[in-house]
Amino acid sequence: MNYFFVFNASKLKQYVFIALAVVFAAAIVYSEQSHVSVFMNSEPSAIYSVQTEKKVIALTFDISWGEERAEPIVKTLKENGVSEATFFLSSPWSKAHPEIVDQIKKAGFEIGSHGNDFTNYSKLDDEEIRKQISTAHSILTELIGKEPSLIRLPNGDFDKRVLRIADDMGYSVIQWDTDSQDWLNKGVDTLINRVVNKAHPGDIVLLHASDASLQTNEALPVIIKQLRDKGYQFVTVSDLIKQTEVDTVPVEDQA
Repeated sequence: MNYFFVFNASKLKQYVFIALAVVFAAAIVYSEQSHVSVFMNSEPSAIYSVQTEKKVIALTFDISWGEERAEPIVKTLKENGVSEATFFLSSPWSKAHPEIVDQIKKAGFEIGSHGNDFTNYSKLDDEEIRKQISTAHSILTELIGKEPSLIRLPNGDFDKRVLRIADDMGYSVIQWDTDSQDWLNKGVDTLINRVVNKAHPGDIVLLHASDASLQTNEALPVIIKQLRDKGYQFVTVSDLIKQTEVDTVPVEDQA
């Protein structure tokens, strides 16, 4: 009887060990799939997409220079029944083109900040980062009549320090999960396929309305139609964030 008891106790220990190992492994997988980290739970993070089963997607357009592409894109969105999209405008461009900013505003599209100088903020000191964000903030607030609360940093560049400063100044940093690479001008079909094939529920799509992106406006009607055919609804970034928990990616300080 003693031998029988010892044998089962040993087996029980093995089963407990295996069970704990399985639970631990599952926790790791869940953590990776959910983009969970201590940093993201305790400090500001950039938003790349949201976790949702709803087929909602945010088309976003960066503008930092040029005057030929923005107006046609605004017109194309309106003609194709897209009433919700988000434009990230640099303040020097906005100051030089107030009439186009007004068109974007009157069309009902959301406007966020694309900063002031087109430089990597992670390379700047704290004071200069604040100056860049506040300068853009003042200019955009005057032009659109309200304070922007979203910012896409120039080149999508930031570190923890930039995120903390932006958060202190009332901004959410917005990145993207689908990069159209429209500025590379690889061809209209390539652009369409890249966006449509990569799109997913809760996605933020990066597009440009600056003059360097020559094929965006031509591709846009097809992108809109094909995404609609897949059941997608177009929303602003702010409305997308309201849907559910956001997906973020941990970063480190660079300076």
